Amino acid sequence: MSSPLFPSTTRRGLFKTAGKASAVFAAAALTLTACATGPAATSADSSSSTESSSAFPVTLKHAFGETTIESEPKRVVTISWVNDDVALALGVVPVGVPTNVYGGNEAGSTPWKDTKLAELDASIGSEKAPAQFSEADGINFTEIAKLTPDVILGAYSGLSEEDYKKLSEIAPVVAYPELAYGTSWQDSTTIIGKALGKEAEATKLVADTEKTIADKVAGYPQLTGKSFIYGNLEPGSAEGISIYTANDNRPRFLSEIGMTLAPIVAENSKGSKEFFIPWSTEKANELESDVFVTWVADDAAAEAIKTDPLLSQIPAVKTGALVADSDESLTLSVSASSPLSLPWSLDKFLPQLASAVDAAK
Repeated sequence: MSSPLFPSTTRRGLFKTAGKASAVFAAAALTLTACATGPAATSADSSSSTESSSAFPVTLKHAFGETTIESEPKRVVTISWVNDDVALALGVVPVGVPTNVYGGNEAGSTPWKDTKLAELDASIGSEKAPAQFSEADGINFTEIAKLTPDVILGAYSGLSEEDYKKLSEIAPVVAYPELAYGTSWQDSTTIIGKALGKEAEATKLVADTEKTIADKVAGYPQLTGKSFIYGNLEPGSAEGISIYTANDNRPRFLSEIGMTLAPIVAENSKGSKEFFIPWSTEKANELESDVFVTWVADDAAAEAIKTDPLLSQIPAVKTGALVADSDESLTLSVSASSPLSLPWSLDKFLPQLASAVDAAK
């Protein structure tokens, strides 16, 4: 399956494309052999735990059927992106999480995750930190089994039915509700909240995060109503353009802050179950929108887009309204959006969007 960050590539290809092979091994060296699920409970925590326990058993429906969790999970493992962010945001430190390669730091983590882990007294490298395992070759069944989880969270993931069945032999699996990599951060939070016995906390977390976003966006009124396309541009490549559909969290985020998905993308998204659609570079001039948002490896790649004979014909590129982000952590924070990553991204991403809108006037 294609990666949700890099269309038409496998996860292994993603890591090679990003030039991060050495980082994968460096982060893997930090993997811990044993860990706890978080700080010792206080009396208040114990009361919360009692309330959580009363929520079980809980049954969650998903793309592969349904999963019943009989009691409050104590040993939580996550796969893919987002799921670990949500668990942490709800105050639960997983016993195991995937190493962040693309967008990750030297510890195989992210800035927003590091901040929350520190708050929970579980910083990477500490006694209470989650173990980290590589997903460079797909689901790491062996390492996950070693962690003896009570539940495996994959509400946002690209699980295949085969993956799901194999993981279910280890522990109950919370899969995505409908589309692979198509779960909104709000739904991921709600689903994981139910799985962890923290439904009320999840509801509040969604509301608080949405308020934080709204408050920040209020400072950029020029974004309201402006049309956008979010895609992947590769100068000189046969696959030169990939456009993210309405199913993807990137367009969802921009729509939620008051921008408008370009009609040509909205039309081509109808009935699609994919998170992206390929687009011929020969029809680049048809991609009409006020702003075009993409990610690039570096500033040279952004310049290559502007000088490419075909990609330069994209209307927003011609008007200077191109947002070409080269910060991998920022790209990840919006691409695999969560209640932790989005607040971190706002002060970096919103000014870029506003500058592009201003350029398009």
